[in-house]
Amino acid sequence: MRKLLLTATLFGGVALLTSATGAQEKDKFAVEAPKLDGGYTIVSGEEDGKAVPADRIKGAIVRFNGDTITGTDKDKKEFFAAKFTVETDKKPWVIKIRSTEPKAADASGLIKKEGDTVTLIYAKPGGAMPTEFKTKENQHLFVLKALKPGDKK
Repeated sequence: MRKLLLTATLFGGVALLTSATGAQEKDKFAVEAPKLDGGYTIVSGEEDGKAVPADRIKGAIVRFNGDTITGTDKDKKEFFAAKFTVETDKKPWVIKIRSTEPKAADASGLIKKEGDTVTLIYAKPGGAMPTEFKTKENQHLFVLKALKPGDKK
């Protein structure tokens, strides 16, 4: 009987430890999850391995709000809208995007946030899922800088 009680206590302790460790792992990812909400200017871009001309991105604003991304040009005209999810259990984080503007399309990519800078790379339709923050054929990359209070929005 004593041996049975010891075995039950041991397995109960292992289960409790495993459960606590699992909760800590889950909490670690929750803490690390990107807090993307807010507006960002596009600092630079790259498409198919080449820099995007500055005049194409100058004045553009990207906004993250919950699970939505929108982009507006220098004239505040919306040029991009999408829903997204971020898988924070992977390094770097994986982003899945479902655009609605300019047309419906699905894309997958990588995203990271370091301070007030967000770097996003994703595959265009027909492109391979990125494995690093450097574009190849059929991929887009954007570096975004958070707007500060008083910045033109």
